Amino acid sequence: MANKVEVKELLDAGVHFGHLTRRWNPNMAPYIYMERNGIHIINLYKSAAKMQEAGEALKKIAASGRKILFVATKKQAKEIVAEQAEKANMPYITERWPGGMLTNFVTIRKAVKKMASIDRMKKDGTFNTLSKKERLQVDRLRAKLDKNLGSIADMTRLPGALFVVDITREHIAIKEAQKLNIPIFAMVDTNSDPREVDYVIPANDDASKSINKVVSYVSESIVEGLSDRKSNKDSKKEDKESKSEKAPKMPKAEGEVPSKDASDKKAMKEAKKDVKLESKQETLEKATSSNEEE
Repeated sequence: MANKVEVKELLDAGVHFGHLTRRWNPNMAPYIYMERNGIHIINLYKSAAKMQEAGEALKKIAASGRKILFVATKKQAKEIVAEQAEKANMPYITERWPGGMLTNFVTIRKAVKKMASIDRMKKDGTFNTLSKKERLQVDRLRAKLDKNLGSIADMTRLPGALFVVDITREHIAIKEAQKLNIPIFAMVDTNSDPREVDYVIPANDDASKSINKVVSYVSESIVEGLSDRKSNKDSKKEDKESKSEKAPKMPKAEGEVPSKDASDKKAMKEAKKDVKLESKQETLEKATSSNEEE
């Protein structure tokens, strides 16, 4: 089970600060506690409950072996999201969202493969055969691809879920995920529409402390799910090994001689021939003895 969220810790991190009242989205009303000095205050008890709910769901997705794509292109969230996503060994987008990242995933994979082919060129020495101008162009292309797609190089299929910081800013990513029915987990501030998201975490998405608090909790939940997956795999492997050890060996038929190589097979054939000869001799002896009696 994911760690319990303490309301006091959320308060200290400033998760409760919303936007100015004139910039609010009426659909966020259920998550707003009060108004103070022209700013909406988020209900932290609801934030804590929603964080735990999202944490449990993400833990299950991670345990199933699917990837969770982190998306945060705003300045104060970039480093935090990159660090926490790497900690959980998950892909992330912290630069510009590449249009069609999800809906045109095949093309994005081609760009990632292009990056891998440039790396191969550098390893096998093909890169050195190019002219100085061509090498410079290839280096620039590699740097550009790495900046935009380097963090998703290991993502070979569509993610199992999306975690977004600031859904208003990342509206293109939200629309693409909705088209493909990918579950969306997000930090939603008072100026955003929570109906766009499957798992809402009402929180301040502008302060770095608040972002760090929520994203680190999410990352811990994913790590927990991955460790559960690993332990389940290990236990299944142990069960298989123990079953194979306990399995009874098939009894050998009477007169069966185990043959390991060609010499054993030859010996078996010779033994069978001797048995046949003996049986023939016995029948001949019986026949001759009966004739003598007559």
